[in-house]
Amino acid sequence: MKATPLSNCERRFLLRAVEERKRLDGRQCYDYRNVRISFGADYGCCVVELGKTRVLAQVSCELVPPKPNRPTEGILFFNLELSPMAAPGFEPGRQSELLVKLNRLIERCLRNSKCIDTESLCVVAGEKVWQIRLDLHLLNHDGNIIDAASIAGIVALCHFRRPDVSVQGEEVTVYAPEERDPVPLSIHHMPICVSFAFFQQGNYLLVDPSEREECVMDGLLVIAMNKHNEICTIQSSGGIMLVKDQVLRCSKITAVKVAEITELIQKALENDQKVRKEGGKFGFAESIPNQKITAFKMESAAVDTYNVEEQAEEIITKADPPSEVFAKPILHTPGTAQIGEGIENSWGDLEESEREEAAEEEGESEAAAFECQKMETEDTSTMRETKKDEPIVLSDSEEEEVVILEPQELPKKTRTQTNLKQENTSKKAFNKRRKKKRAAH
Repeated sequence: MKATPLSNCERRFLLRAVEERKRLDGRQCYDYRNVRISFGADYGCCVVELGKTRVLAQVSCELVPPKPNRPTEGILFFNLELSPMAAPGFEPGRQSELLVKLNRLIERCLRNSKCIDTESLCVVAGEKVWQIRLDLHLLNHDGNIIDAASIAGIVALCHFRRPDVSVQGEEVTVYAPEERDPVPLSIHHMPICVSFAFFQQGNYLLVDPSEREECVMDGLLVIAMNKHNEICTIQSSGGIMLVKDQVLRCSKITAVKVAEITELIQKALENDQKVRKEGGKFGFAESIPNQKITAFKMESAAVDTYNVEEQAEEIITKADPPSEVFAKPILHTPGTAQIGEGIENSWGDLEESEREEAAEEEGESEAAAFECQKMETEDTSTMRETKKDEPIVLSDSEEEEVVILEPQELPKKTRTQTNLKQENTSKKAFNKRRKKKRAAH
């Protein structure tokens, strides 16, 4: 990921605020942002909000053959995706260095800590086991992705229910949720990651850094712990050297934060299970606060339905009588049609005017054709007179022999052809004008 570039002025401002023990969002140095958990309609789907950082988690399962070296254990698969929807610096379809580091840290936090009993996922040893897949999608990036992803992952795994299975001989039967209640996963403990950002070579420490604070920090320390104060994994990144006292202080802070978050997760799971048993409304739509305009709800008002028929009769008697209804439509002019009592149709008048214009144009075209015919007859007569006086000349050369003949029937044919062409062009022009007028009306 390409981090958002900060100017020197912004960098100095953030470092100065860290020195003065102040943060941009008003928190203290060891304060955690508010954690909000909402569940979807299906089991194993949840959204965790850590401040403005939002992560969607979805768990699914499938029957697959086991690994050859572990024939009696199920398979766990974890996948974290960083989409450009969360931040413009993320590139789709590319395994960045940050994505690889986050995926490895989540696998060590959830798989290597043995928080899930993989042997309980075995159906038939060496043949069929459950493969549990956890998909994490970053919806919005505002810093501390790993903490939000670890909380979303363990919450989704605790909320998930797999289908019940029965084995009779070599036959394996998978029951639908309507036939048998789904079975929850066997989870021993809940490991949760807590991140610490160090500034100025470890002199200053902040818990749960935001995106701006991550851009100017010198190093990051991530500790995964459960409520029993057992450290599941620990990772340090950056160019800083931490002493033993700093690590111990961070572990003590992690124990307090993990206990608070674990209690919050357990309450959220209990409330969701209670709502589902009572048949109440649940899902992402119900978790939206009512103050937002997209989820505005009106209070139900009581409607009195007593003596409705009597009240309706009184209203009808007091109301004005209806207007007269005409059984047949009124045609103001013959050959027209209309809807309602609007303005009369004027198509008839338009047709009369078009006929008059067509008659005038036909008269003009006939006059023009008569004049053209007259001019052609005069030209042919003059040509005949001149050619009668001139003698026919025959050349003595053997190569060319020219004979001049008088035209007799050709002019008549040409005259008739020209007349037909003029009539066709006049008719085409008339039709075009008529279509334009109709379209205008």
